[in-house]
Order: sequence, then structure tokens, then C-alpha cells
Amino acid sequence: MSALSNLSNEDIHTVLAPFGIDTIESFSLLSGGSENTNYKVVCPKHRYVLTICEQKSQQKGVELVQLLDFLKANNFASSQAIRTLSGKETSVWQEKAVIVKTFIDGEIVADLSDDLLNNLGTQLADLHQLQAPSYLPDTLSYGLEKFDEIAVYAAGSEFHRWLLDIRRHTDNYIDTNLPKALIHSDVFYNNIIVDAAKNQATIMDFEEASYYYRIFDIGMIIIGTCCLNNQLNMHKARSIIAGYQQKLTLNHSEIKALQVFTSYAAAATAFWRHQNYNYTNFDPTMTDHYLAMQLLGQQVMAIPCADFIKQLALPNLD
Repeated sequence: MSALSNLSNEDIHTVLAPFGIDTIESFSLLSGGSENTNYKVVCPKHRYVLTICEQKSQQKGVELVQLLDFLKANNFASSQAIRTLSGKETSVWQEKAVIVKTFIDGEIVADLSDDLLNNLGTQLADLHQLQAPSYLPDTLSYGLEKFDEIAVYAAGSEFHRWLLDIRRHTDNYIDTNLPKALIHSDVFYNNIIVDAAKNQATIMDFEEASYYYRIFDIGMIIIGTCCLNNQLNMHKARSIIAGYQQKLTLNHSEIKALQVFTSYAAAATAFWRHQNYNYTNFDPTMTDHYLAMQLLGQQVMAIPCADFIKQLALPNLD
């Protein structure tokens, strides 16, 4: 189990010294998940996000910075990593990898406009057209390949059986015509920063990037940005798809698999929440947090296939 790093003023200065950041006006803990501790650091001319990797290895930290550098080199807007004075991607504090990134002004918006969703769709298509770096994993840390891990602590449970059903059903839609690409895999609204004018959205937090089915990324962004009050909004999802197809056209296998992979994205998120809050980082106040995603996955699959495709303005498969 991981514990978040509670940094003092002295600690902050010690951690940031290798990056050449020594004049600090203020710092504050940012809300976030249990896998990292994040601080906003305010300096006279710049602001940064300081990340202490609670679970990520030093090598994975290095690869994340390399990926951010890669995105910048390919004109894909996201966080920019700051290297140490000696040119290293990360430093080390108490045996944990330390990453420093630029702070991007803006806010997290749960109810994104159609225009922003359309723009996010085009950004996702841009991402999928980049050549995936060789160091990216070709599985997901919380994907169907990992679902059996629940047997360690909840074998035979109703949730375990449901996950296995999702895996079997999803396997039926995986074929050689499903393209793989560099995917973000976790495009939820809280991983997106919207500028003050609400004209531009920036995708953040590439912690779970991988070389995987691009249709999973589309399903995940639908789950992560097109749901209000635990209900899928197909009109919003249609804006995502319209933006995506301005740059990339879904093939027949992807259209056929999209509904299933959208449900799979919800199931993968439910699995992560279930495992994290019931086992890895047990939190009695969050043990049922997975249920919203499980219900959403069930809701997606309850939509007649023809209706799902029609509401997204995709070609009929008949």
C-alpha cells in the first residue's frame, strides 16, 4: 500500500533543488489519485507541478518524461516536463521518482461544451496518428489482461464474475482489423484543463499511455467526458465522434466494436476503483466507488446496437 508524501517547506526546497528551482513563493497540495502526490509550486516567474511517484518505478518516471518530450516535439499540447540541471528526466526523493512539469492555467469542467468535445475528438485522432514510442506497454495496467488479479482478494464475487463476462464478450470483438496506436487510455474530464475563455481544452496526465486499441481510447473518452449524473449522454458522445472523424475514419471493425469497448472502458475503470479502494489502498469510505462505473457499463450495453451506432451518426453496419 502506498502513502502520500507530506512535504514540509524544507522538503519542497530539497526536492526541487536538482531542477534549479530555489525561489519558492508558495506551494499547495493538489487533489489527485493515490498513485502520486502532486503539489502546485508558485515561483516569481513560473508555476510548476511537482509529482512524487508513489507507485511508479524510476524507469517508468523517466519514460513518462520522455513521452511528454515526444508529444511536445510532435506539437501535441500537454504538460511540459522540466529536466534537472544535469539534464536528467527525474530526480529521487526517499527512493521515489520525482517529476516536475509546467503548470497549465485553467480549470476542470465536468460538463464540457459540444465545441470542446468536438475539439477533444480531433486531438485524440491527432494523438492516434503519432508513431508510438517503443517503450510504451502494449497492455493496460487495468485492462482485461489484468482482470484475474481480483481473484487474489475477491475470487468468485459478483463483480469478479461480471468482469470475466466483460472480458469474454470483448474478446469476441478483437481482430486483426482493430488498429492499435499511442493511446492516452484515461481521458476523463478531470484529466482535462479548460482555459478561462472555455475555448481550448488540454489533455493532461499521460501516466497510463500505452500502445493499444485506439477504439478503447474512444470508448474511454466517451465514458470520461460524456456522462452526467452517471448517465451516458449520446449527444455529447456524437460530438466526440464527429471531431475524431474529421481526422481519422473508423473502420468497420471499430464501428462494430465501439459499443463493446465503451462498456469495456467503464469496466476497466470500475476494476481499477475496486482494486485500489478495496485492496491496494484500502479506503472504507470508497469501497463502493466502483459501482457507478459498473452500472454505466451495464447501461451502455443495454442500448440496442443499431440505436447506439445511429445516435453517434456512424454508418449502419448492415
